[in-house]
Parts: sequence; C-alpha cells; structure tokens
Amino acid sequence: MMAPQVVIVGAGPVGLTLAIDLGKRNIRCLLVEQKAEPQFLPKMERCNARTMEMFRRIGIANTIRAGGLPSDIPMDVYFIRSMTKAPLLRLQYPSVDQARAQIAGVNDGSAPLEPYQLISQYTLEPILRQIAESLPTVEIHYATEFLEFGTNEQGVVVTVRNASGSTETVGADYLVGCDGGGSPVRRQLGVRLRGEGNVGRLRQGLFRCDDLFRRLPLGEGPGQGRHYLLATDRPVFMIMQSSTRHWTVHAAVDSDEQMRRQFEQIVGTPVDYEMLYCEEWRQNLLLADRYQDGRIFLAGDAVHLVIPTGGLGMNSGVGDAFDLSWKLAATLEGWAGPELLRSYGIERRQVGERVVGASRYASAGYRKWLSHYSPAIDAETPEGAAARAELAAIVDIEGRKALEMIGAELGYRYVDSPVIDHVPGGPEQTFRSYQPTAWPGARLPHLWLSNKTALHDLIPTHGFTLLRLGGKTDTDTLVAAFAKRSVPLTVLDVSDQQALKLYERSYLLVRPDLHVVWRGDTPPPEADELVAIAAGFGSRTAGARGLTSHAR
Repeated sequence: MMAPQVVIVGAGPVGLTLAIDLGKRNIRCLLVEQKAEPQFLPKMERCNARTMEMFRRIGIANTIRAGGLPSDIPMDVYFIRSMTKAPLLRLQYPSVDQARAQIAGVNDGSAPLEPYQLISQYTLEPILRQIAESLPTVEIHYATEFLEFGTNEQGVVVTVRNASGSTETVGADYLVGCDGGGSPVRRQLGVRLRGEGNVGRLRQGLFRCDDLFRRLPLGEGPGQGRHYLLATDRPVFMIMQSSTRHWTVHAAVDSDEQMRRQFEQIVGTPVDYEMLYCEEWRQNLLLADRYQDGRIFLAGDAVHLVIPTGGLGMNSGVGDAFDLSWKLAATLEGWAGPELLRSYGIERRQVGERVVGASRYASAGYRKWLSHYSPAIDAETPEGAAARAELAAIVDIEGRKALEMIGAELGYRYVDSPVIDHVPGGPEQTFRSYQPTAWPGARLPHLWLSNKTALHDLIPTHGFTLLRLGGKTDTDTLVAAFAKRSVPLTVLDVSDQQALKLYERSYLLVRPDLHVVWRGDTPPPEADELVAIAAGFGSRTAGARGLTSHAR
C-alpha cells in the first residue's frame, strides 16, 4: 500500500468525493471499501443543485451529467391511482435543459449555478470510482475491511483485512469514516446517534422494465416524469431511475411477492419486467453527538441518517466531504491553524441538524396527505370526483414539502464557527425558499458577470479569495497580513455593479468552498485578526463581536 496522508473508510459517494477532492489537491489518500465492487443498488437518485455546484468546482459535473438522466427529460411528479388512469395531480418541474435556461435568465443571486441531476447511486459510484482511480494521489482497495484504528504522536494507525484474509496496518495523518449508518469507525470512537430511530419500515423493490418509460402515457395515464405517488391509505410510491429502464417501488408490503403485485397494480397493464432486488429499509432521523475526535473524522451517513423524503441524505454527505477536504489539505500543507479542522464538526453538525429537521418536515407533509385518503376517491361518481379533487388539493400543498427544498440546499449558513467572522443576526434559514445573502457564513450567491462568466468559476479552489467590488483597491495591509502567515490569497477585482448590489459590501473574503468568511465596506483595521480567524489560528471565541461595524 501507498504511504497515505489520509485514510478514508467507505467508497460510497461521500468517501469517493472526499478522495477525489483531496487527490486533486495533491493529498495522498487511501480509500478502503469492504464491498468487492460498487453494488447495483439505487439508494440515492438525485444530486441536488448545491452538490452539482460542488462537482463543478472540481471539474466533474459534466462527466456526471453524461452518465445520468438525459437533460431533456422532465422531472415532473404525478399523484396517481395507477399508470393507466388519469393523474389526480401533476407537479411540473423543469428538465435540466429547462432549468439551465431559467438560470441563464436570472441574475439576482436567487438561482444556483447548476441545476439538479437525476442519477442513481449505481450509476454515480462507478463514475466517481473511475475519476478517483485516475488520480495518481488516490489508491482504492475494494474487498478490504476496516478493523480498527489506533493513534500515536505521528497520527493514526489503521488496521485492515484484505480479500485474502491477511491483515495490514497503515499509518496516516488522519482517518475519515465515510462508512455508513453502521459505521465501525464511529462505533470505535464511541460516538452515539441520537434522535428518532426506526420511525417506519418500507420495502424497496428494484425493477427492470425496458419499455415502460418509452410507452408513457398509457391511455389516460400520467406522462413521463420522475416520481409517481400512489393515492392509497399506506405509503406507496414509484421512482423512475436515471437509466429510464429501471424503477424502484417503495411500499409497506411484507414479502417479495407482494412487492411484485404492487408493481403490477401501479403499472395497471401487462408489461415485461424483472424484479432485481427487494429488501426492507428503515426510516431514521438520527444525528451523531460529534463529527470529530482528534485526528478521526466522520462524514455522511456515519453521522446523519434521515428519511430520503426531501433528498438531502447523500447530498449533505457530499457537503461534509467538501467542507472537510480543503481544511485537511490546508492543514497538511502547513498554512492552517488548529481551529480550521476543529471547525468541521461545528459547521457540519449544525447542517446535519437542519437536514434532520428538513427531512422530518417533508415526511410530516407526506403523512398528512396520506391521512386524508378515502376509498371514495375510486368511485366513478360525482362524489368520487369531489373526493379526488379534495385529496389532490391537499397533496398540492403537503406533497411539495418533500419536493421543493432549495432553502435547505443553498441557504444554510455557518453560525458561531471559529473560522467565520461573527456577526449576530442574519436572514432566516428556511427549508423551502432561498434568500440570497453574502452574510458571513453563507454560501456566496451565484452571479453572472457582464461577460456571461459565472463569478463562482473565477474563485480558485486553493486558498482564500478577496473580492474587491466597485473599483476598491486599498487592501495592501490585508494582503500583507495573509503573506505574513503564508496563507494563500487571491485578489479578484469585480467591476460589475450587480455584484455590489447583490453582495452589499465592497470587500468579501471567500473560502475555497465558496462560503463567506467576512465582508465590509472598508478593509478591516484588524487585518492580522481576520487572517487568524480565516486560517484557524484561534484569535477569537464564538460569540465575539464582528471585526468591523460594516460587516453586518
């Protein structure tokens, strides 16, 4: 094995993303995975807008889109009785092409730079694996089981068992457990998951049916879309996977045979199909006590388990990876203070809390409309039509809670982080709506410059970026302070007036992950203090006053 700087346990989307980002930063990574190869299981089915922005920053967004659902297919959601009957409700959502056109026409910061992408985990994992294996700084060992870790003054010592049954020990600076809900790394740390466990059980069936999507609509049934919610008295829904040949059904059934019958009832007409997989899964709303212990870190499902309603599980795990990656690299490169790595758990655990809350909110909406179901909706009578209309109206309100999560995706802000300038207050963080803001701790809103370039694309992925807006140039003292600490800084002048209008201040300090560290109308007189905060040298405590009165 190579001599890694970071050992990552778990080669799901989170572990692979972390390895890719670290590898592109020239950090040597060893990724170990107990499975012999990526499994053909759906699990997640969508990369949200923020995840695609992150993938864009490391240059792999287009590769992922090429493997996912074609960009012209709509993302509509239907509320149905079966695929052969007229839908009770159609919720229209744009295709990737349509979403791109919408984004191109908006420049007030309210839109993401990238639209979402429908892609199944069994498609995404091999793509990420291929990218990771192409990097000379990344080594992946499948069929390799993590056994235990130890620590010493130099770092961590990780013991693994390979496919032949022999054990090996590997030394590294850091260990990251991206090893799922049953995380052995988390268990050895003694970190507990707390919250609501096993709040519900469903079975998931994976079906191959090559011509169903192409044949839609069937008679008066719904058209081509991504989700089909069944009007029943118990949870049942069908999801079109990114190949359009595979479908998953989630239902409260007790056996494989019942799942087959459920699929046939949903489709409502004879089709050739094969059930490839059927297993029970449990719904959880759980959050880890902590995300870090010394040189050991946890990310993804190892620290947060949520109900997939809302689509935030894997996506928030990718966010964990992007927060941790640049901080590990900065520390290993020698220009970061100890607070930078400590901030990972502080920042990402509060996002985990929001994700659990958003999932609970979305699931409550689902349960609410489910409780209004009545068998009367199947009656072909005026009373039946009225019952269908009433239920559809409820779904039109409650069902959207799980489908419209742009605030949870883009609007989270790191509060009381030791590496963010502390400014009390700030816009409300909501789940379903996004209010663009450059408040310290927030993601820098996307902006098109006058030459149609995205400002995000001009911000380097290494070190910090100082944005100077409106022709401001008096930053020599601040630049010198960064140089004194040997902290990498890029100065970027932006003359577009829209930038000043959107970001509200003349100066902004931005991190590699696009979160705002500080902003002000004048350079901070405490330049050394700002550098110390940004790079994690611990020069202030949480709750301290902001650096300038202008940084509100």
